[in-house]
Amino acid sequence: MYNLSCYNPGSFILAGIPGLEKFHVWIGIPFCVIYGLAIVGNGTLLYLIVVEDSLHEPMFFFLSLLATTDLILSTDTVPKLLSNLWLGSQEITFTGCLAQMFFLHFSFVVDSAILLTMALDRYVAICFPLRYTSILAPQVIIKLVVVIVVRSFSVILPDVFLLKRLPFCGTRIIPHTYCEHIGVARLSSTDISINIWYGFSVPVMTVASDVIFIAVSYIFILRAVFHLSSQGARQKALSTCGSHVCVILIFYTPAAFSILAHRFGHSVPRNMLILFANFYVAIPPALNPVVYGVKTKKIQDKFVLLFTLKKTQ
Repeated sequence: MYNLSCYNPGSFILAGIPGLEKFHVWIGIPFCVIYGLAIVGNGTLLYLIVVEDSLHEPMFFFLSLLATTDLILSTDTVPKLLSNLWLGSQEITFTGCLAQMFFLHFSFVVDSAILLTMALDRYVAICFPLRYTSILAPQVIIKLVVVIVVRSFSVILPDVFLLKRLPFCGTRIIPHTYCEHIGVARLSSTDISINIWYGFSVPVMTVASDVIFIAVSYIFILRAVFHLSSQGARQKALSTCGSHVCVILIFYTPAAFSILAHRFGHSVPRNMLILFANFYVAIPPALNPVVYGVKTKKIQDKFVLLFTLKKTQ
């Protein structure tokens, strides 16, 4: 019975942010505000893209996918964080922990793939403007979406089975605010080298390949832009990429910093690493709709029109 309970733990305890228990209530306030902004911003963006015919283009379809994934990412982690900080609800079932871990990593890999697809969209729009709609036809877009989902699912699903095979006979206290693969695996009393190898190598290599292809696509974009005859055409072409580049930096820069901090930042306090990890899953979903709302004129115009109509009604 003891061995069976090791392989089927009823629940885990999410410790929150150790050392900052006195400030949990105050720490939760900015996360609540950020989460609210993410819900409102991405929800408004999705609404505009659905109801406005002028936004029914490949670029905005990919943007709606990004907004949907951002909602999944923030909703997967922030509500549990707030219940932990404000209500002291630290317990999470083993099944709930696996589900949270899956959607956390799945959303991250999907986000990366969508950013690559958006880079492809900009490459086609700038390098082959006359063939843009024929190259990115609806059937092509559907195939791209299927590839993104299937690739992300097949990369992250093994994490679930790698955790389910482990015995958890010792402590079941996770020193974090959410479940992530390696953090949960480290609670096991058995060898977790396969988890470490797969948990770091496969997703990182997947995301690294996305970064490489994004960089290559922008090399071709810049080469095409600098071959344009007029300065105005160059500026217009580059401006269409501005919001995408900002979102890329918002997404990949904190991820790279987080990986380096966990790998080399042994002198960084554990609670600071946990805080940064939570800001990383909360802030990009809130900033992405703001970036596209500010830098994309079509969305900006529709956003202004939407609120102008509401005021006049």
